[in-house]
Amino acid sequence: MMLKNFVILVASFIALTVSLGHSPGKKVKKEVEDVFELENPSYASINIPQGVKTPSKITSENFFKISSNNELVGYVYQDKAPSKTAQFDYLVIFDKNLTIVKTKVLVYREEYGGEIGSKRWLRQFTGKSSSDDMYDVAAISGATISVRSMKNAVSDILETVGILRSHNLI
Repeated sequence: MMLKNFVILVASFIALTVSLGHSPGKKVKKEVEDVFELENPSYASINIPQGVKTPSKITSENFFKISSNNELVGYVYQDKAPSKTAQFDYLVIFDKNLTIVKTKVLVYREEYGGEIGSKRWLRQFTGKSSSDDMYDVAAISGATISVRSMKNAVSDILETVGILRSHNLI
């Protein structure tokens, strides 16, 4: 009898976990809600067919379609990028036209270079889309590696969303 209850409990947990799917973490959800001024938007993972090659790695855990009342609001991408000796976590929020509305460094793990997390510096990415380049993004003295890494990461996700759009995947 006890084994039967245990099996039912485990099966219920697995079914619940599978049915919930993936969604972004609390920090990402808070940023999305603030940017779009929404309460409890829904998130759907974007699945990419194996044959589609993109510069940014897209998984069911890092790229989401954002909806509210069954209407597309935008997309959010979260990932890690290298700094001098560690990695930092960042996010990019897109509107429904795949234009960047916000970038944010969520966690920076180095002693130097944390200036890339400043709102003022990150605003340089706002308004960029897959047709834009990163030549006009300013450098930061003492944060050369992190600046280059963030510029490359944003450039890669912009190129990626352009590819996904061209394949009608988003």
